[in-house]
Amino acid sequence: MIDHDSKGSKVLLLFLIIVVAFGIFLYTMFYTAVKPRHLPSLYTSNTTNAERGSIISADGFHLAITKKVYKAMINTKNLDPDKKELFIQLFSIYSDIPVKKIRKKLRKHGTITLSYGISEQHAQYLKTLAYELRRLHVFTPYKTRSGRLILQGLDILESGEARVYPYGDLLTPVIGYPKKYEEHGYTRSKGNKGIERQYNEDLTPIKNGKQRARRDVNGYMILNKESHTQYPKNGLSVKLTIPVTLQSRVEQMCDKMKKKMGARQIMVTVMEAETGKMLVLATSNRFKPKDIQQDQINSLQVHAVEYSFEPGSVLKPITFALLMRAKKVNPFEVVNVHNGRFKIGKRWITDEHKEHYLSAENVIVYSSNIGIAILAQRLNSSEFYQGLMDFGFSVPSGIDLTNEKRGSIPSRRQLGTETYKGSASYGYAISANLMQLLKAYNVFNNHGRILTPRLTQELIEQDGHIIELEGDEPTQLISPEIAERVKRILIKTAVEGTGQKALVDGITVGGKTGTAMISEHGHYQRKYNTSFIGFADDETHNYTIGVTVVRPKTAYKFAAQSSAPVFKKTVELMIEEEFLKPSPKLQHKKIKKRKHH
Repeated sequence: MIDHDSKGSKVLLLFLIIVVAFGIFLYTMFYTAVKPRHLPSLYTSNTTNAERGSIISADGFHLAITKKVYKAMINTKNLDPDKKELFIQLFSIYSDIPVKKIRKKLRKHGTITLSYGISEQHAQYLKTLAYELRRLHVFTPYKTRSGRLILQGLDILESGEARVYPYGDLLTPVIGYPKKYEEHGYTRSKGNKGIERQYNEDLTPIKNGKQRARRDVNGYMILNKESHTQYPKNGLSVKLTIPVTLQSRVEQMCDKMKKKMGARQIMVTVMEAETGKMLVLATSNRFKPKDIQQDQINSLQVHAVEYSFEPGSVLKPITFALLMRAKKVNPFEVVNVHNGRFKIGKRWITDEHKEHYLSAENVIVYSSNIGIAILAQRLNSSEFYQGLMDFGFSVPSGIDLTNEKRGSIPSRRQLGTETYKGSASYGYAISANLMQLLKAYNVFNNHGRILTPRLTQELIEQDGHIIELEGDEPTQLISPEIAERVKRILIKTAVEGTGQKALVDGITVGGKTGTAMISEHGHYQRKYNTSFIGFADDETHNYTIGVTVVRPKTAYKFAAQSSAPVFKKTVELMIEEEFLKPSPKLQHKKIKKRKHH
């Protein structure tokens, strides 16, 4: 007898299974229809990295440029062991990397980077080599555990940018040097010193370029009306006021004079008197930005602004100008200089030469410490303190460089005492850098006006558009009449006094020597810094020039023997490079030689 209930249950179960299966089928079909499918994109894109701007000299030489660098990668599992030596030899030839270095890299297994610093030129060679190596089956595929075949040949990939300095150590440390950093896996450069740092924000790349377009079946970009291209915006280029032609020759001269004098360093600065544009900012102590040695660490500083020292007698004309501004001296009055030895306060002051009396202006010409210290007592503390500040001492010169040392001057209270007033009048108890001294002396060569020295004249955009960088408006610091009087005294100093070795026939030369003992650990040593600060003018050009020689050997310890001759050689180079044109009418007749500092 048939059990109808059991038969009905089986039919019901079968029906339910069919319904569920059909439901699963419908769900699967619906999910497949609506779910996002990972089809290959119809579009592709790439990025072009923007570059850091260049640093360019006034005469158009590119002193710092950016070049792209590439890395070379292979997977050693793909390298046919029988053709490994062939690969090594060819890669060495095409990359200019030593064979030993390549062999050492290939000791590792898997994907390795053979070099990170391949130049753009070598990258092109290696891309050609990569094609040939595939054709010669130097690389063979290998199978993964999942059965996939992997073939990775020689890959040459853009990895970053490198800062290049085509002229070696020219104009260092003014240019500065770079520091690397990573930006989304791409190596970039930023300025670490000098112009590179001062104008880092302007030099930095603005925006990378991008390209987006349809791709073909092989993945290559199809460029047509539908494609989109955004070009890269490189950083601005910085154009300096300094010409390479003059700068390089002055640097070479500094190198020779440093060796001759046994000095630690020689610095030379040249500035256009009416504009503040620097024509020379040279030092004997330089470095190669791409190959900085341990013994060059001290040379990384721009010592013209980062080294402060007691200037010595070059400060005397500043003191004299302040006396004239306060109407407290007559250039022709007679000053008792006490036969070369005099006590002010508790300190004895001496002169290198012994005179009983000098005119006030001859106190400068013959560099009398006693004479200027006596005259300086006429200034009250505020007149002296504010006057030194007005001439730019103890405040930055404002030149477009980083890390400038301000130097120092005595306080108002200290300048109220005879001793400090006397010491400061001839350049002790004061510290200044060479750029501050240059800026101060330029007042006498610029009709009494003070202005800010500058190294950069313009920024240049990628499309060639020029952004002019205007200098500060000059300030009338002293009257043109006082400036002219001090200028004539400085010319007399060069012709009759301590600056005779700075004279150049056909050029109007004026200036003042300064020799100062160096203080270490609170005591003065028998070590000296010497300076000659002055000007060289022809009928149409006015240039203010500053020279400092750091610690020359004893035979050159006086500025007349060291800094003045360097000044003269600088002027002669300026004539040769046609920055100055001598007048045959101007022939200097030197007066008797003096040993004054």
